Amino acid sequence: MKKLLKNKKLILNHIPDHGAWTYNIIIPGSKDIRGKWGSIKVSGTIDGYEFKNMNLAPRKGLDMYMSVNGSIRKAINKNGGDTVIVTMYKDSDNKLTDEDDIIACFRDAEVLTKFKALDEEERTIIMTDILSQADESSQEKKILVEIKKLSNKIGQ
Repeated sequence: MKKLLKNKKLILNHIPDHGAWTYNIIIPGSKDIRGKWGSIKVSGTIDGYEFKNMNLAPRKGLDMYMSVNGSIRKAINKNGGDTVIVTMYKDSDNKLTDEDDIIACFRDAEVLTKFKALDEEERTIIMTDILSQADESSQEKKILVEIKKLSNKIGQ
């Protein structure tokens, strides 16, 4: 497990009519965590109350957030606007497992058109190289290398 926060003071946000996300905490420093909804699981404590296997919600270009349900709020006796102390760990390494995840990274970096302009063999080599990495950190490094290469390609 990778520690995301240790005894960090956060605000318990209240956004009326925001569905399951009406009460949430924003996780500082999390905007660069890769993964799609449902694949980013965290565990930890909020004001000493233990939570397990909760989802982080990705938000394009912004830090992620986690819903704080009624059971947790009742246990810690907190409401919207209150300060909470959070310790949080990422449950898995959230390693990318399919080409669609990599395509999304290239799209976000605005190099997808250049990637698609490569011949099929080159695209396959890049995808295989990224997907074969042992962990998320190694995958991110490979993706950044490829984004840089694609960004430097002229005329495509």
